[in-house]
Amino acid sequence: MDKTLELILLAQQGDQSAKDRIISENMGLIWSVVKKFYNRGYEAEDLFQIGAIGLIKCINKFDLSYEVKFSTYAIPMIMGEIKRFLRDDGMIKVSRPLKELAIKAKYKQEEIFQASGSQPTINQLAQSLEVEVEDLVMALSAGHEVESLYATIHQGEGNPIYLIDKLDQADGCESNVVDIIALKQIINQLDPKERQIVILRYFQDKTQTEIAQTIGVSQVQVSRIEKKILETIRNRFG
Repeated sequence: MDKTLELILLAQQGDQSAKDRIISENMGLIWSVVKKFYNRGYEAEDLFQIGAIGLIKCINKFDLSYEVKFSTYAIPMIMGEIKRFLRDDGMIKVSRPLKELAIKAKYKQEEIFQASGSQPTINQLAQSLEVEVEDLVMALSAGHEVESLYATIHQGEGNPIYLIDKLDQADGCESNVVDIIALKQIINQLDPKERQIVILRYFQDKTQTEIAQTIGVSQVQVSRIEKKILETIRNRFG
């Protein structure tokens, strides 16, 4: 078997030294892609880190049965990762320390997922990076697309619910803002039915019986799903 393929196999089995060696041997490849994105208003080192994340994804996803060189497979994926970063970086100019922390967090998140098979909680990720939870949440949310206060959270048969409607209900404390951002990220990761139940239950104040009638399941099922959702949120808050 080709030496690179042997290293990929070891890396996919959890050998971190093999993964590090593949990254080291392909640094030139990453830089060759990064050069295509010069003069975009970003530091080359930042783009390189994003490219490295793309390379790690290539290592994890590469099928050894592919009749293609690893480098040929990796180039479009590295390029796609950088393009995604540029596209999602948002309209607000974020400070360099926050950008660097966001990049490190994405890298560490991928690393922990590959090692454990599960996504780390915000607290676990912050602890691993040795940073405050508040700083991590701000870094992760800094690159997100700016949302209008009048963005529609839910549009049902009645009047639409706007983001500002829910913010108006907060007491204005800064500590709540971090929790709101983190909670929103968690809710966005739920599956469609779970998100619908959250909207109906906690944004429209529907009873479990009313929700059951709306989505076509039993009240017992709604209760079970709601319990699962709350457990998921608690776990991800760590």
